[in-house]
Amino acid sequence: MSNENKTIYDFDFSLICEYFAQVERQGPGSPETTRQALDFIDNLTEDSRIADIGCGTGGQTITLAQYVPGKITALDLFPDFIQIFNRNAECLGLQSRMKGIVGSMTDPLPFEKESLDLLWSEGAIYNIGFERGLNEWNQYLKKGGYITVSEASWFTDERPDEINEFWMSSYPEIDTIPNKVAQMQQAGYVPVATFVIPETCWTEHFFAPCHKAQDDFLKKYPGNETVESLIYNQRREEVLYNKYKAFYGYAFYIGKKI
Repeated sequence: MSNENKTIYDFDFSLICEYFAQVERQGPGSPETTRQALDFIDNLTEDSRIADIGCGTGGQTITLAQYVPGKITALDLFPDFIQIFNRNAECLGLQSRMKGIVGSMTDPLPFEKESLDLLWSEGAIYNIGFERGLNEWNQYLKKGGYITVSEASWFTDERPDEINEFWMSSYPEIDTIPNKVAQMQQAGYVPVATFVIPETCWTEHFFAPCHKAQDDFLKKYPGNETVESLIYNQRREEVLYNKYKAFYGYAFYIGKKI
């Protein structure tokens, strides 16, 4: 398999975890966009139960805990991410409000049916698929509860072959924003809001912090072809984004369970 056709799943999970543990965010986003999405959520109280699925090391979860009441359970596949998550929560004095646990979103989630007031997932639902995630996670939300996810989306109906082929090989479920909103409605939610995250969420909050991490990783594993291939793909993603950002990006989708 050539570097051009590899996805993140083609690499050793331990290396992926070690690489992304070096940075605060494991995908595009920012505290500002997390707070912007929260502006559409109401009726949360100290008794509210919130889940953050695919939380990574918890960059966005910390923002949630700082700006909304309730208790947050965050889930991620990688134990090292959860270890960092819980350590950061303790350092910030948030350990009574947020807790990280290890688990896979492809398995049944460890929550009672209709027990959650808010289900959150930034840049992670692609691991299970947008449509499947919306449908399967519906059961865990109370009636009137909210789901909020950010997802790679096309901004146009047509796009250059190079970027179209890249995304079709990486995540075939990428689609236009209107089609994603329709899928949310079909999954049993009233679409409340959607908005595109700013370019700075990619350039300043994701790509820029990764530059040092990439250099350090290459120095730590000199001549390691797997590491070199991983870094090549991360850098290629940045090149493609800068070249084709008019055609795609991440959008937040916020829905309320009917």
